[in-house]
Amino acid sequence: MKIYRANIIHTPESNRFEVVPHGFIAVDNGKVEGIYPELPDRLTDCPVTDWGDRLLIPAMNDMHVHAPQYRNQGLAMDEELLPWLQNYTFPEELKYADTAYAERMYRRFVRDLWRHGTMRVVAFASVHLDSTLLLMRLLDKAGMGGLVGKVNMNRNCPEGLQERVDDALKACDVLVEAFDKEDSLVRPIVTPRFIPSCTPEMLQACGDMARRYNLPVQSHLSENHGEIAWVKELEPESRHYADAYDRYGLFGQTPTVMAHCVWSDGDELELMRQRGIMVAHCPTSNLNIASGIAPIRRFLDAGIPVGLGSDVSGGHDFSIFRMMVYAVQMSKLLYQRDKSCAFLTLSEAFWMATKSAGRFFGKVGSFEPDYDFDALVIDDSDLLVDDGYTLLQRLERFVYVGDDRHIVGRYCQGRLIPDPCE
Repeated sequence: MKIYRANIIHTPESNRFEVVPHGFIAVDNGKVEGIYPELPDRLTDCPVTDWGDRLLIPAMNDMHVHAPQYRNQGLAMDEELLPWLQNYTFPEELKYADTAYAERMYRRFVRDLWRHGTMRVVAFASVHLDSTLLLMRLLDKAGMGGLVGKVNMNRNCPEGLQERVDDALKACDVLVEAFDKEDSLVRPIVTPRFIPSCTPEMLQACGDMARRYNLPVQSHLSENHGEIAWVKELEPESRHYADAYDRYGLFGQTPTVMAHCVWSDGDELELMRQRGIMVAHCPTSNLNIASGIAPIRRFLDAGIPVGLGSDVSGGHDFSIFRMMVYAVQMSKLLYQRDKSCAFLTLSEAFWMATKSAGRFFGKVGSFEPDYDFDALVIDDSDLLVDDGYTLLQRLERFVYVGDDRHIVGRYCQGRLIPDPCE
């Protein structure tokens, strides 16, 4: 048993923070045993790591990011989705056939996740098996958690990014053999890029992979109007975009996260609710690619789980703390247009980034008993103008104006995670 002492803050529920000033967290074999305002007598002989007046919060979870787009972060922000893919994204992803290039970029990618306090990630890789395995090994070596998808696609993309359906199935076998182990923090996730890039045969193969190995699924859903219209042309028998996935066993038959969902409503939203789809809300990407504002309040009211994603490189920022800020701000813009869509609170945004997103990895994202101890230690001393701040005000100030330099400790499943580059 290990004990950690600090100002403890987490969100067991979306509408409230639980705050324990100078409290104690007991951690047994990587899992939270309990939180205590005072250390019980039975635990007084356990070693204590005292973080003083610092904040101790759950670590961040990034529910949607494109690892091979790392080099393009902050570039081509004047393009909408489809030309952005053709002119910038696909040419960059072609480079990942070269594992030396992939290793150079993926090492930086993993380090940037670590730097911003993201201990778990749901990531798209490229179509290249060897480079995907490399990314998974780097995350595993760093001690961080990840669901990593070798992208599947065989149409409407450059020839060098297309693969045969049989090759996709064989690659899945290799990934499962290498990483689909019960105690592994890094596992494969089935990843059809999106409907326009996959033939019906490829989509069916992806559904077969998910079912055969009980693997989770990730993809994109209803990001912009042009994409939605394209899906309707390609899958005319489907009622809507979500139904196109559902017909191939890729929509909640196993745990599923869909990015964006900006224009999901009506029957599509109801199917999302029925299937328990996790929405990866990527506010900076929605803004940069001019997709629109996802109606997150409607998803929450419908009981649809929501997490936050950086969506690098459609998004320009790795920080999930920044995603909290943008999610709240965008919800306020939507509220000005539709007063029935109440804007998000800080506790809701924090909960989405931690406990809500964390459920996709198991019992992750909270300090409740039996949850994995994924945690960040925040030294916000240089943000404090005087001693008059409450602990929640200190957290809010860090979320809005702090940065990675204030993160002085990172834990994943109870292990202190050092800088992967050291």
